[in-house]
Amino acid sequence: MDTAATILIAIGLAMDAFAVSISGGVGMREGGHRWPLIAGALFGGFQAGMPVLGCLGGTAVAGVIGFYGPGVAFLLLVLIGGKMILEAVRGDGENAQFANLSAVTILLLAVATSIDALAVGVSFAMLDTPILWPAAIIGIVTFAFSAAGVVLGRSIGRIAGRNAGVIGGVILIGIGLQILHEHLLF
Repeated sequence: MDTAATILIAIGLAMDAFAVSISGGVGMREGGHRWPLIAGALFGGFQAGMPVLGCLGGTAVAGVIGFYGPGVAFLLLVLIGGKMILEAVRGDGENAQFANLSAVTILLLAVATSIDALAVGVSFAMLDTPILWPAAIIGIVTFAFSAAGVVLGRSIGRIAGRNAGVIGGVILIGIGLQILHEHLLF
């Protein structure tokens, strides 16, 4: 597989992480300059690691995760998004931002957005394509998109004001519904 095709795959895989990063940045007002790097590293790391796992684990692991993965991703995103909306409506603080989410929640978001990358790794294995270079490209592209998403989300949050938590939650629920819809059609 050539580099251009790998970059296009990486961009496609990075879109969920980008959207989640926007929702995480939406609640940030000032400061938080390290969060674009943290989000980029977490999402990029998981997006780079999952294709390697998929390639190493082959079709056995992908069959199980491929069947249940979209449902798990949907549930995680809907639960986290719903929690963000409830907290915003109740006025429990600005919990839409990454800085107020627990480490476990951020890791769950990273896993939920990288499940498709596991299937890509299996595809690379079936094509007998080396995985390390594509995994590195996927990780770098996702890092850049995620970091940019946090910065963009912070700008949107400044405009949205008090509705930022609702916007962030709706984005996560929308991504979850999209994942479920895409995988129910196949």
